[in-house]
Amino acid sequence: MVPEINIWAVLLATASSMAVGSIWYSRRVFGAYWMRTVGHDEESMRANAVAPLVITVLVSFVTAWVLAGAIAITQNFYGGSFLANALLTALILWAGFTAARMVTHDVFDRRPAGLTVLNLAHELVTLEVMALIIGLIGISAR
Repeated sequence: MVPEINIWAVLLATASSMAVGSIWYSRRVFGAYWMRTVGHDEESMRANAVAPLVITVLVSFVTAWVLAGAIAITQNFYGGSFLANALLTALILWAGFTAARMVTHDVFDRRPAGLTVLNLAHELVTLEVMALIIGLIGISAR
């Protein structure tokens, strides 16, 4: 069974990932800390900036697509509120895959705990915003 996926929801969720990242890692929010912790400065951020942005859009699309599919499967299995299933599915996938794997890598890479927490929180917010969009568009499409 291939789950029904709303491409518009996936595209909007992809765009939301870029918006969340732009705000989260802006200098006024967490960008100054992040740049200092990972060893970037303004110049290093400008140099070769296109490739990371293109890659981010592509992987955000894949994430949104997979999340939408997982939400559809969850909805078909459990029923109930589509929006609640979307938000809960994102939380479970974040905890089981994103957070668990990121913590493992960051511990072995000896990254500062603050950086790990910052990036984990960013991923959680990103996935929940994606789920909110998918959940709301899914409700309106039903």
